[in-house]
Amino acid sequence: MTWPLVIVGASYTVLHSFRTRRLSLGVKMKYLNSEDYRFRYFTQGKPGSRPSVLMLHGFSLNKDMWLNTIEIFPKDIHLVCVDLPGHGGTTRLLAESHTAVAQAKRIHQFVQCAGLNHNPFHLVGMSIGGMVAGVYAALYPAHVSSLALLCPAGLKIPKQSELFLWLKQLILSKDFAESALVSVTKEQIEKFMKICLYQPSFLKMQLLKGYLEDRKPSKMFFTLCFLDLTSSESRYSLHDNMRKIKAPTQIIWGKEDKVFDSSGAEILAAAIPNSQVHWLEKCGHFITLERPRKSAKLLLEFYKSVCDSAEQKKVA
Repeated sequence: MTWPLVIVGASYTVLHSFRTRRLSLGVKMKYLNSEDYRFRYFTQGKPGSRPSVLMLHGFSLNKDMWLNTIEIFPKDIHLVCVDLPGHGGTTRLLAESHTAVAQAKRIHQFVQCAGLNHNPFHLVGMSIGGMVAGVYAALYPAHVSSLALLCPAGLKIPKQSELFLWLKQLILSKDFAESALVSVTKEQIEKFMKICLYQPSFLKMQLLKGYLEDRKPSKMFFTLCFLDLTSSESRYSLHDNMRKIKAPTQIIWGKEDKVFDSSGAEILAAAIPNSQVHWLEKCGHFITLERPRKSAKLLLEFYKSVCDSAEQKKVA
């Protein structure tokens, strides 16, 4: 589905809000309260005989980044897309740790309260969400029937990406105040988006701006969250835990990723015995925006293959 656009002055304006898009897909927005914490998420379908699917988004984004992806998923598959800790409508606590392990533990809290722990589920994560998903699968293997990682963070990749070379330049510059990942100046946001996208068309950049809109009024939180994620304790959390992952794992990576180099896929595949790799040609880091249908098709095919394999084992 392509969102209708109109030209306003010199820029495009997205007519349909994310809320309208959710309604068109039939997803249900929900809140879940657990002790002093509140999670915001949306669901599609109902729990059934096949595993539920839990999807984790990237840094400073929110659950809406999955809207393009879930469009081709059958309505009878139970999908759950949750805002990560401090993101979107989920509780934002400045004093709380937001390392990958800390976020995985918060996601475990959500899983328990939502009842997803009653049966093993399929876990999907992209970028920082991929790091959290991988750590979760290592910490709570009994809960994860299968795992899909889209260009995840948290690996020791020898080749430095264009993003981190740019960040180094900013750190050394006199104008550096905070990471460009959390800055809100027009120039740095546009530079960041161009790095994320293989073909940064005006339409894609406008849509990406919509996904990133949550960061502007919450710059302090995202600065602290970024510092936690990139700390020595958290920076390589997926790398440190990847050999503990036992679930069948799918790895999807854009060949032209300039945020995390695609060689990370080989590192993961070598560490996780039951894994498969898919590289997307002419695709950067923001897979769900640049290749939504192709990545969704790969995710769905893997999910079905794992489910079919599980059914065959039961029959045998």
